[in-house]
Amino acid sequence: MTGRIFHSITNVFKKHQLKNSFFWKTPCLRNIGTSKETEAVMLKDFGDPRKVLSLEKMSVQHPSDDEVFVKMLMAPINPSDINMIEGTYHIRPKLPAIVGNEGVGEVVEIGKNVKNMKPGDWVIPAEAAWGTWRQLAVTKENMLLKIDNNIPLLSAATIMVNPCTAYRMLKDYVMLEAGDLVIQNGANSAVGQCVIQLAKEWGIKTINIVRDRPDLESLKSHLNQLGATHVVTEEFVRTSEMKELINSYNQKPKLALNCVGGKSATELIRFLKEKGTIVTYGGMSKKPLTIPTGALIFKEVKIMGYWNTQWNFEHRDSDEKKDMYKNLCDLIRDCKLLPSPSELVPFSNFQEAVDKSLEGFQNQKKVLVMQE
Repeated sequence: MTGRIFHSITNVFKKHQLKNSFFWKTPCLRNIGTSKETEAVMLKDFGDPRKVLSLEKMSVQHPSDDEVFVKMLMAPINPSDINMIEGTYHIRPKLPAIVGNEGVGEVVEIGKNVKNMKPGDWVIPAEAAWGTWRQLAVTKENMLLKIDNNIPLLSAATIMVNPCTAYRMLKDYVMLEAGDLVIQNGANSAVGQCVIQLAKEWGIKTINIVRDRPDLESLKSHLNQLGATHVVTEEFVRTSEMKELINSYNQKPKLALNCVGGKSATELIRFLKEKGTIVTYGGMSKKPLTIPTGALIFKEVKIMGYWNTQWNFEHRDSDEKKDMYKNLCDLIRDCKLLPSPSELVPFSNFQEAVDKSLEGFQNQKKVLVMQE
């Protein structure tokens, strides 16, 4: 299944005759009056995502001088969205709130003072908790970031969180060179798949750890096609064969990427080289990191954390951020950075998509399609 999904996505990227289909662009709205009725997914109380969300009608007004009228096109359901709904995320929006941290929209109309956007441009939120799970929005120009509109729509909708997280972790913590070794757990996650592809492009070797599962061989095949050097299970990591695999290289990993926590993170630290760095960007096991004392004293391992929301806030209008998005879009156009396998779900079926996102062993990210 996963292998077929990989080939399907690859074919879509390579068939340029599809660039005028819905997957690439959708037509603009025209002749907007002073207001227009729309729908949005609302959160009024934190709690179980299966129970606390509602689809509500609302009106959006004609944009004022410094505002932009946006038609939302696609928005994924990410773990951070689920955590925010539950009230367990570091950011707790003021309620009631429109749900959604990530997504892409098309500019429909602009106010007379808007200088850097025009109708037809694609835009993504400049910050988290903007509220992407809606069909229409009117917002200040500085709340949006223009993104290339000649990349696949799915890639644009999912570029803000996972590709950026992978890019920054590979760039910011350790000076990596071609031939270096990186080890990560949760390698089948959306971030993990981006890490694999970026590392391949930059000549970095990867050891990728996943949980055992019924479709393990299919998953391994998918990750290998993306460019993974090795794919192993958490059970394999605890065997002598894993030590032999590490020893087959002339060096140990300089960098470890952790999104699981608990024992899985401890195993990553065990295989790091002296003065290596482990970066934690998630905690799917909901268990704390256990750091061996010897790793700190004798190996001088560095323990770091990465939060994409904070990085975006600190680099809101920086050239570094613009360069990152340019590099990512270039890779996407060259079919060297594919989105993770995704299931496109009509916006009206958002609750079904949320419910599925809460289930274990997800092979496909759920992505809401706003214009049905």
